[in-house]
Amino acid sequence: MRKIGFIGLGIMGAPMAGHLSKKGFHVSVYNRSHKKSISWKSQYNGIVYDSIAELTASSDVIILCVGNDADVRDIIIGNNNSGIIDNAKSGLIVIDHTTTSANLSKEMNTALLLKDCYFIDAPVSGGQSGAEGGNLSIMVGGDARAYDDSKDIFNSYSKFHKLMGSSGSGQLTKMVNQICIAGLIQALAEGMNFSEKAGLNTSDVMEVITKGAAQSWQMENRWKTMLADEYDHGFAVDLMRKDLNIASEEAIKIGADIEITNLVNRFYKDVQDLGGNRLDTSSLLRRLKEK
Repeated sequence: MRKIGFIGLGIMGAPMAGHLSKKGFHVSVYNRSHKKSISWKSQYNGIVYDSIAELTASSDVIILCVGNDADVRDIIIGNNNSGIIDNAKSGLIVIDHTTTSANLSKEMNTALLLKDCYFIDAPVSGGQSGAEGGNLSIMVGGDARAYDDSKDIFNSYSKFHKLMGSSGSGQLTKMVNQICIAGLIQALAEGMNFSEKAGLNTSDVMEVITKGAAQSWQMENRWKTMLADEYDHGFAVDLMRKDLNIASEEAIKIGADIEITNLVNRFYKDVQDLGGNRLDTSSLLRRLKEK
């Protein structure tokens, strides 16, 4: 069994690493906050390392689930021989589940190939509940053979994964995912707000329209909590704005019109201004109620 190192034990990474451990993989973990590593170790079998260099030296595959481009670059490139790239064995596969720019993925792929290693950009969709339930969807970019060698890993915490193309293709696909989600949530928020203003029983309304053409995952899984003004379901507004900013920058590069997405991104800025940085993305309804 290959030795897997997992870096980043947040609300997504911790359960994903846990699934690997429960599937019998040899797992070692590192987290910038050591307390999270200790907490993870109290629930699962695995080794806790105090440095990225130590974890890298003992791993055949390294999985990242961190915050942004800068975090990924720092972990891989590092300084003073502290990063993955200076401690990697030939043939190492680095799987990055962080949502980043496509350019970052291409940059890391090029850097690791010079060390005879492989980089796979593999952002996920499904949120905290998907990570905990092991039914994420994974969109993958990178070397086809490295992807094939990683399928058993992906199968441990996903319901579906697919190679989308060369390096960066996974991140581009994730941008499409976030563009679609942004519009869906805003439409759901507007529909529910309209229902309330019209004096309808919104629970009855949602019960009906979830059985028709308006149905979506967001509607099925979020309308009840939105109606109850509960917004603590994992994927925060701050993270969504990061993702939508990435998509907006890419859209400018390729000449794509994402006018609605940019508008919804500004609405999420309004939620932040209301103090909702850590609320989940369905909190767009609260913004409408505050108007």
